[in-house]
Amino acid sequence: MYAYIQSRLNGVGRFQVLNDSVIRYIIGDVKGINAIIYLMHGKLRTPKNITFNKLIDFMNNKYKTSIGPSALDTTSLSSNSWLAGFTEADGNFYIKIIEPKIKSDTCKRSISESMSLVFRLDQRAFDKPTVSSMLPIMEDLAKFFNVDLKTFITKNEQEIYSVSVRSLNKLSIVVNYFSTYNMIGIKQRDYLDWETVYKLCLSKEDLTETGREKK
Repeated sequence: MYAYIQSRLNGVGRFQVLNDSVIRYIIGDVKGINAIIYLMHGKLRTPKNITFNKLIDFMNNKYKTSIGPSALDTTSLSSNSWLAGFTEADGNFYIKIIEPKIKSDTCKRSISESMSLVFRLDQRAFDKPTVSSMLPIMEDLAKFFNVDLKTFITKNEQEIYSVSVRSLNKLSIVVNYFSTYNMIGIKQRDYLDWETVYKLCLSKEDLTETGREKK
């Protein structure tokens, strides 16, 4: 994924391998940073835009550039690929399979085999670097998917906002979006597997023996 991004940015930046599981893509030259600023300017939707504007101020002061501040993007979430990138980092596509159980002494009623799908996005209630609330963007996401915004507290006593899409008619919003705007990392493979099961459930093929074999 990093190599693809670097190729789209005309080869700027370098890779830093920290260990077997961590790699960084670093852009540290003035030309490269300016390219990133112009590419992302006006396209951020979270409090990270505050940090981004600090970078702009730094570049203006140190290198005498005259880049204006970046405003939050308030256009429809369906209008661009921002949500695809956000999901690449923090979204999840779940497939839950319930195995059949026959009524017995330990199982008071028989359970049919079934599958269910969930698309979920979780975020801390506050962005740590800026101490800013994530509530506005999470409310926008909940509204976009036509679901309620949930909150829960972790074992570490962190408040989390959660957007969870479960019903088939609302999952169609998820499919329509990611069919238009693909992710470019490994999560795209997860989505394609998830979409396959979604189509089985939509056609009720998951209830047939042939459909269950496909899963």
